[in-house]
Amino acid sequence: MTRNSVTLGSQAMRPKSALVAIPRQFLTVVISTAVLILACLVFAPSSVSYGALSGSLPFAAILAIVGLGQMLVVQQGGFDLSVAGGVSLAVVLSTHYPAGDNALLLPAILISLCCGVAAGVANGVLVGFLRLNAIIATIGVNALLYGGVFAVSGGVPKFTTTLLAAIAGGDIFGIANAVYVALVVLVIVAFVMKKTVAGRRFEAIGANPLAAASIGLSVRLNQMMAYVMAQLLYCCAGFLIAGLTQQPTAFQGDSLLLPSVAVVVLGGTSLLGGRGFPVSTVIAAFFLNQLSQFALAVGVPYSAQTIIQALALGFGIAVYSLRWSRNTKKLTNPSKEEDKDEVIIS
Repeated sequence: MTRNSVTLGSQAMRPKSALVAIPRQFLTVVISTAVLILACLVFAPSSVSYGALSGSLPFAAILAIVGLGQMLVVQQGGFDLSVAGGVSLAVVLSTHYPAGDNALLLPAILISLCCGVAAGVANGVLVGFLRLNAIIATIGVNALLYGGVFAVSGGVPKFTTTLLAAIAGGDIFGIANAVYVALVVLVIVAFVMKKTVAGRRFEAIGANPLAAASIGLSVRLNQMMAYVMAQLLYCCAGFLIAGLTQQPTAFQGDSLLLPSVAVVVLGGTSLLGGRGFPVSTVIAAFFLNQLSQFALAVGVPYSAQTIIQALALGFGIAVYSLRWSRNTKKLTNPSKEEDKDEVIIS
């Protein structure tokens, strides 16, 4: 009997379910979230009540959108520290420019998106084309964005428009509109990244820029587009914050910087770039948000939230640095294990 016949026979006898590979990153974040929910049910049931979830899920959705933007940048081996400025500028433009007039809301949104594109191009040129350090470049752009924030608002908050409040703060079938927006963003990002040629090239460039450049792929252009798309997602998050908060401040984006990196790491995307995990990133956003709710419910002061987020970031780095057992690898990637079995049989 030849090796090929053994291989074909084993494939014929193999159940179809064995061919479904569960990403290790997805499995890890789902198990962690399930354990957290169980802990909430036992020690702080109020944190998973309908009232608590209805109030916290919109902000988890905002974090998910920001996390997806940060994920795109991290996939290209970079960091985007202009998150706070991008979100805050979208908040103040969508509240101060209309000044309560619903008719001016659409122009304000378009202006915000244009500013987001400009900020993304600035980041992309500095990092992708001029080869500056991503941390230094995005900090500089963040300072420019906050300059725009103070130029527009003067640091003074203003009431949001009734239209934006109704859109962002409304709900359908008891689920906040912000959650639906986050799901739509997730579907778009996941589809483009996993089901299109451009998305696969994007991941390949992030995994090995030198090899991608050697075969003629536009490495620098893709790096720039990562920052542009990230800023557009930050704008989307800023609009939701402006609608959910009756009188948002000029610093609404400050609290999203560390969590945006934490959810990317918890979602399994490598800080060195390459493959991204949009679904895992969104689940990680819910995990981190629920972790904060659990901490508040058990009496941890709000001032300790940054420490909790830092610990979650460290947890994510530690988990994905560990080697899993052979059985776990077989569950998450059965094809490799089956190949080994076939070699033994032959």
